[in-house]
Amino acid sequence: MGIKVTPIAFESLGVRSMCTYIETRNIRMLIDPGASLGFRYGKMPHPLEYRSLMETKRRMYEIAEKVDTIIITHYHTDHYTPLKMTDYLWTWTTPSEAEKLYEGKRVIIKDYKNNINLNQRRRGWIFWKLLSKIECKVEIADDKIIVDGDTNIIISKPVPHGEENSKLGYVVMVEVEEANERVLFASDIQGPQTKSLTDWIISLNPNLVILSGPPTYMPNALKNVNETINNIAKIKMKIKHTIMDHHILRDKNWKEYFNEVKGKAKNNNIIETAAEYLGVEVNALECIRDELYEREEPSAEFTKWCRSIRKHRGKEPPPI
Repeated sequence: MGIKVTPIAFESLGVRSMCTYIETRNIRMLIDPGASLGFRYGKMPHPLEYRSLMETKRRMYEIAEKVDTIIITHYHTDHYTPLKMTDYLWTWTTPSEAEKLYEGKRVIIKDYKNNINLNQRRRGWIFWKLLSKIECKVEIADDKIIVDGDTNIIISKPVPHGEENSKLGYVVMVEVEEANERVLFASDIQGPQTKSLTDWIISLNPNLVILSGPPTYMPNALKNVNETINNIAKIKMKIKHTIMDHHILRDKNWKEYFNEVKGKAKNNNIIETAAEYLGVEVNALECIRDELYEREEPSAEFTKWCRSIRKHRGKEPPPI
C-alpha cells in the first residue's frame, strides 16, 4: 500500500491510546497523539505499565518531530496530550514536551463548541486557548475536507463515542485518500455499535480501517455486545484489512471476541490488533494487571509513591 500506516501506541502495545502515524506523498500526520493509563482491578498501574507509558511518550515525541500535521478527534487524554500540565500519574506529560509536540505543526482539532459534552468542551476550550500561544496553525476538524497535492483528508461530521446519544459525547473519523487507496481512522466509536455507522464505514470502502473495538471489559456500559460483534463481522466481510484494538484489548478475553468475529465472517479479509499489524508480540498489560502484581511485586519505593499521591499529585515520576 502506498499510504504508510504505523500504529504508534495502542493497548496491544502496552498503553491506552490509538496514536497512529500516516504518511502519503504530500503529508506526514499524527492522529490522536496521546497515551494514558487508568485505575483497574482496584490497583494503580504496575511499574511495567509506567515503563511502557514512558517509552511510548518518548517514541511519540520522536515521531512528532517529522510530522507536519496533527489531528485530534476528541478530548480524552488517551487521544491528545494536554498543554501546561505536569502529570506522571496517568499521562507522563510535562509542559515543555507537550509544547514541542504541537510547535510548528498544522493542528486540526475537534470542534470544542459544538457536538461535544461538558467535560470535553472545557478541555477543548482550554487546549485551544493554550495552542493559540504556541507557534502553530489551528483549525477545526469537524466535517472538513483538506486537499494537499494527491492527498485528500476527509474528516467526518461528529459521530457518537459509542452508542447513540452517548454521555461520552462525539468524535470525528479521519479518512485519508491517495490515488486509489483509502485508510479510515474510526477513532473511539467503540464498535461500531449502530447499523447506520456500520453501513457508513462499509460504504467508504477503505483498504484499511482502524477501529477502537467495543469496551467489553465494562459490561454495564455496553448494552449490545452481540449486535456490535455482528457489526464488526459485517465490516470484516466487506473490508480487506481491519485493525481492531483500544477498548477491546482491555478485556482479558479479547481473543475470544476476535475469534467470534472471524467465525461469523469467514473469508480471507484480515482483522488483527495493532501489534499484530506491526508484526510484534501483543503486549496488552492493563487487562492482566492483577497477574502482573502477582508475578512481579512492585518495590517498596513504588508502593510508597502510590500511597503518597495526595501529597505529590503526580508531579513526581514513579520510582520504576
